[in-house]
Amino acid sequence: MRFALLDDTREWSEPGVRSGQGRTISSAEVEAEARRRKNMLRIDEWRMREYVTGNPIPVRIDQLCHQIDLAAQALSRMSLIPADYADDVYWPRLW
Repeated sequence: MRFALLDDTREWSEPGVRSGQGRTISSAEVEAEARRRKNMLRIDEWRMREYVTGNPIPVRIDQLCHQIDLAAQALSRMSLIPADYADDVYWPRLW
């Protein structure tokens, strides 16, 4: 049988409330990391190319953008966003 020590905190129900060391990661920081990863794919250039020439964005690039969005949403919805949220473990591979 295992027992857990419960403190007088509400960190499981309120993501902004956290006791202990470290800082609280906001969802805006996760969204900024998602934008940075999309910029590495040069998504703005692909969208401009699609607008000007009518050629669609390559399927692989489009899928990676959707996967990045899904990863960002999943991380943002965690009750306690990990401090190493920018690590490649949480994001889809870009190659």
